[in-house]
Amino acid sequence: MDLSNEYVIHIKKDGVEYLQFKKLLEYSDKINHAYSVGLDRNFRTIRDGGLEQEEYNKSVNDYKQLCQSIECNYINIVKPNQRHTNVVKIVNDKINIDAPDFGMEQYNATDGVITNKNNIVLATTNADCIIILLYDPEKNVIANVHSGWKGTLHRIIVNAIRMMCNEFGCKPENIIACMCPSIRKCHFEVEQDVKDLYMEEFKDIDSNDWIEETIKDKKWHIDTIFINRIMLQREGLKEENIVDSGICSVCNSNLLHSYRAEGKSFNLSTAIIELK
Repeated sequence: MDLSNEYVIHIKKDGVEYLQFKKLLEYSDKINHAYSVGLDRNFRTIRDGGLEQEEYNKSVNDYKQLCQSIECNYINIVKPNQRHTNVVKIVNDKINIDAPDFGMEQYNATDGVITNKNNIVLATTNADCIIILLYDPEKNVIANVHSGWKGTLHRIIVNAIRMMCNEFGCKPENIIACMCPSIRKCHFEVEQDVKDLYMEEFKDIDSNDWIEETIKDKKWHIDTIFINRIMLQREGLKEENIVDSGICSVCNSNLLHSYRAEGKSFNLSTAIIELK
């Protein structure tokens, strides 16, 4: 099965599969990036959930093979210890991926990372949550942001855009935002508690555009992709620079990891991005 569409290319190379955004490939002389495809890959770390050594070694090897496929060095991966926060941090130094726990203590409970340094591979993981890759080609700044339903609720992408602007002088109109495969409105069904949180937080966005009742007074479908797109537009990004892969992780759970499809034994996909 090929997931390629007008926004992404599905590449199969040396036994490794991944997606790349056509928009970001316009800057392939400056950046590397990929989103993993395949259920045989599991991009966990010890910090993600206490893996046994054999599982940890496989995870590191999966990162290594993905990085080799796009010609970057896995040893330079910086992967935050995601906890569904709205915390975004700047990365200035490389961290040895072979160090215990990926050496990620300083990125504990962090869900977004930004850098303007070359040869630092920013990584986040998902299994239905949205991952948004950001790139400003004018200031040569990248970011990798994990925005699950809690991160979206707490507007982590707004924090990331504002940090890029405040710390690196980026202008929103120059920033490109690419949304990786994730759960879509067709499968993101919530109950009253989550529905109420979203209705309160996003009362400034017409709910007819992003929420739909599926079981009267009991279940609702929410479009978190739409909400993130609106937040990006309101921060000043150009519509043509907001690119959605258009791929649902649940609909394509034969190729992509999905918590909703896999249950408690779910594994993780990853998105990586690097300045050359």
